[in-house]
Order: sequence, then C-alpha cells, then structure tokens
Amino acid sequence: MSDYVVSARKYRPDSFESLIGQDNIARTLKNSIQRGQLAHAYLFCGPRGVGKTSAARIFAKTINCANPGPDLEPCGECDSCRSFAEGRSYCIHELDAASNNGVDDIKALMDQVQIPPQVGRYSVYIIDEVHMLSQSAFNAFLKTLEEPPAHAIFILATTEKHKILPTILSRCQTYDFNRIGVSDIVRNLRDIAGKEGITVDDESLHVIAHKADGAMRDALTLFDQTVAFCGTDIHYEDVIRNLGVLDYEFSFRLVDASLAGDYAQALLIFDEILSKGFNAQHFVAALSAHLRDLLVSRTGGLEALLDLPDSLRARYKEQGERCSVKWLYDALGVTTACEAGYRLATNPRLHIEFALMKLAFLNNQPAASPVQPRTAAPAGNGARAHASDSDPRAIPLEGAQGVKADSPAKQATGGHGSAGVPAASAPSKVSAESAEKGTAPAEPESPEKPKERKPRKASSLSLSALMDEEEPEVMPAAAAAAAEEKPEALPEDGVLAGKWKELAAQFASQPRLANALSNANLSFREEDGRKVVAFTVTNEAQKKWIEERILRDLEGKFARLTACGKLRLEPTVLPEEEQEKKIYMPSEKAEDLMSKNEEVRNLVVDLGLDIK
Repeated sequence: MSDYVVSARKYRPDSFESLIGQDNIARTLKNSIQRGQLAHAYLFCGPRGVGKTSAARIFAKTINCANPGPDLEPCGECDSCRSFAEGRSYCIHELDAASNNGVDDIKALMDQVQIPPQVGRYSVYIIDEVHMLSQSAFNAFLKTLEEPPAHAIFILATTEKHKILPTILSRCQTYDFNRIGVSDIVRNLRDIAGKEGITVDDESLHVIAHKADGAMRDALTLFDQTVAFCGTDIHYEDVIRNLGVLDYEFSFRLVDASLAGDYAQALLIFDEILSKGFNAQHFVAALSAHLRDLLVSRTGGLEALLDLPDSLRARYKEQGERCSVKWLYDALGVTTACEAGYRLATNPRLHIEFALMKLAFLNNQPAASPVQPRTAAPAGNGARAHASDSDPRAIPLEGAQGVKADSPAKQATGGHGSAGVPAASAPSKVSAESAEKGTAPAEPESPEKPKERKPRKASSLSLSALMDEEEPEVMPAAAAAAAEEKPEALPEDGVLAGKWKELAAQFASQPRLANALSNANLSFREEDGRKVVAFTVTNEAQKKWIEERILRDLEGKFARLTACGKLRLEPTVLPEEEQEKKIYMPSEKAEDLMSKNEEVRNLVVDLGLDIK
C-alpha cells in the first residue's frame, strides 16, 4: 500500500503537451520562451483543478532546461530536470500563501530572492493561493514584485482573482485558465484506464466527467473512488450508485409519461426517486437539463452542444423528435419556475408534484374549435328546436345576452334571428343598453367569414408588438357594400353629434380614450361626396396614436351607428390658446379663487396674506 499513488499525482502533467484543455495558454508560454520574452511576474487564475500549478511547474522546468526539445518541451535528462523530478531543485521554489500570509513570510521571501540560482538560469518562485496574503503582506510584496532581480521570476496562482489588489494585477501578465471540457476529461480518463488495465464504458466516463464540473483533479479523484468500488471492470449502474448520480433513465420515463398525459405515472416515478434518497431539487435540475438536451438534439446543427456518449445521442434524438418545440419550451418554463420557487415552498414535495402534473397536462389543453358558417334554416320556432347543441353558432356571442328571440333587433333582420343567426348580428338594442351601463358591447362578426386573429410576429416582446397584435376592427364588407349602395343623403350635423356621444360610450373600458372622445369639439364639412367629421385632441402625440392605432376602428363603429358608410373621421389638435388651463400649483389655485370671489381678494389684501 505504501507504493500506491493517487491518479491526480501519478498522472499530473509534466509537459505542455500533457496539459489538458489549456492549449492557448501552453502555446503563449512556449512562444514567450522561444522568443526570449519572459516577464518577471505571471498570474495564473481560474477554477480549481484545471492545471494552474502544473503549468507553473512546467514553465519553470522548461526555462531552466539545458536541452529543451524542438517543441520546447523539457528534456527530462539534464541536471535541472532530474533535480526537479526528484524534488531537490534549488532554482524552483513553491510557497503556500494560505499558511505563509504574513509580512514576516514576505520579508523572508525577499531575502531569498537576492540569492542567484546554483543550477539553471532563473530562480522561479511559485506562490499558490496568493489571494490569501494579508493586506500588509501584499503591500510589502509590491516593490519586489515590480523590480525583482534579473534572475527571479514570480508565478502567482489563485482561484479568486477578484481578491487580488489592483496594484498587484498591474504588475503581472494574467492568464485565465478555463474549465476543462467533458470530451477532454473523457479522453484523458480513457487513456489512464488503458494504462491501468481498467475496463470502463463511455457512459460511466461521461458521468464522472459531468460530476467533476470541469476540474481534471476532481475527475481523477472520482475515477479512483470508482475503481475502489467496482474494481477493474466498471459498469454504468455501479458508477451512478457509488457517486449518487441520478440515472438518466428516470428523465426519459418522466418525459414519456408527460407526453402521454399520465400524471399518475409521473408521480410514481418521482416517489421512486425520493425513495432512493436523491435530493428533490437536484432531480428538478436534472429534469431541466434533460429537456434542454432534448431540445438541442432535435434541432439540426446543434449537435456540438451535447456532451453525451454516442450510445445516448440516438436515444435523445428519438425522444426529442416526439416532442414539439413548443412543448419543450413550455416544459422548460415549468421546471425552471419549479426550481426557482423550491426554496420558498412550504411543502416542497407538493411543489414538485404540481409541476409534474403541469407537464402531464401540457398536451391535453383544449383547443378552441373554429366557427363554421351554416346555412340559415326557415324562420319559425321549429328551427330553434332543431338547432344542434354542438353548433357553435347556436351559442350567443358575449355581449348579446340581452337580445331576445322576438326583439326588435331580430325583427329588423327580416325574421332570420330565430333561424340560427347570431344575436350579435343585431347590435342596435345592445349598443343602447351598453351605452347606458357604461360598458362596451361585443362587436358583430360577419356570418360568412369568422374574424381571424393576426399571428404574433417572431420578434422580441415589446409594447409595440403587443399593440400590433390587437387588429383594429373594420366595418364588415357586407355592411360597407350595403352602405355604398344606399343613395340616401348624408346625415345631419345634429344627428352626427348625438351619435358621437354613443360612440364615446362604447369605449367605457378605456377611460382615457372615452374621455378624449367625450370632450372633443366637433366640426363637419362635406368633401368629395363624403361627410368629414373633424374632432379635436389635446396634443400631437394623442393625434398620432389615434391615426396609427384606432382611427379605422372608430370609423367602422361610427359608420354602424349612423348607418352611413360615407363618413370620414379627422383628428385635429386643439390650439393651445383654446385649451383650458390646468391648475396645479397652490399659488395658481389661490389666484383662480381670488379672480372668482371678490371677498376672498379683499381678505388677502386686508390681511397681507402671501399666496405663494
């Protein structure tokens, strides 16, 4: 047992070529050595286990190697390389700043820096976890770090760059180490397993690589732990049981149950997961990751975003093709919201179970069936009796509940009101009742063609996009044609003024618009055989909004109220001198009161009151 060395130490990189996942940094360091452009201070920063200290040792060994190779790799045979490998090098010094973080430790280092190397050309000082130095130690180190002797090179390594003083950062060349990719970790583990004579499948290696979270040292530690549990023959089932990883099989089963709408099966699967001792929040995160992988796998050109073994890619693609993009989008919204609200939930289990039921019901949401046109039946009470209960046209539209079968509105339709024609097609009585109650009536629809909603554009969500969705209501084609055919004279100005009040009442649900229409000044003129109704608004912004958003809707409603299709509305801005002055300040209110009441004015003058 005394000869055993853990894999993280046994297979620690000893050359730039063996440095995994940091090719850009290795290339930069080799180029600086080749050109003789060595800085006096370097800062290696990045997450744990990505090779910061290993890169510092390789760099130190290379610049002191007597016979570096053509690719600038240390030879491993000269005195400097052998002394470093045996741990007796006098030109490479390592200092742990976590335990040597005081001013006295830095003073001792400054004294040591003055001694030139006995073997090699440079004395390299590797200070690990440099962010642990105290404030006074950093300040004591500044001068030496800025102007060290020609033979001294400092390499500082840290996992928390933000804790380093800016004055230290400005004196160092900074290299940011990245997390190591899953594919690089898997490839390195496969090579090590081959050297150790261990049989392991790709799925097990991917589990270890994902668990390591980009740290090669963590991956090697987990690999040793797995070998200790499984021996030389490693299987996927043993790996997930030993490392406490949730099997992806649960996620596949949950998605299948959700697609089938079987919420009971989803709840049973979740109970099985909890019975195995898995953390519920980790389960929700794993399910979100599974849905993300399904979305990526079903989208062409995104295969590079999947860190999965080849044996799983086909299965993800097969299940992903059975899921629509909308379903995956909605499902991700459910799981991410569940994950975000988990810590605040009083009953965490019920919180997750409710999310699973939502997933099961995503495909079972009832869709509104389109209204189909129908041939009118003969007038009479029998037609009402034979109307199909499933016929959507037999159901009165919203806002038309007050219209009876024998109402005058239906009689105006020529007796077809009882033959299945929607009650909303006769708006006269409903409009009057709605105007008295202050609510806007539902607008009638043409029986020949149902109203279609404009689809949302595939653009970013914005206020203008939402406003564009609400298509302005246009006068029905049949009514417009009938209005054009009528040779009647244009309505009188008094009639138009009365109908204008009814028009304003129809917008009671929009108080600002209703108020603007009610207070508008009207003027009338004839132009090209049409009646132009000019109404005033308070400013240019209001005028522009009406012209762009609602003018066509206003003209359509006004044409129906007046039974005349030869009307045109024209918004105009009321001159500023004609607008009523708004009183805001207390002094303005006092002056207004004094102008209207002589006794108040005399009181202010007699008492010498200050109205400001």
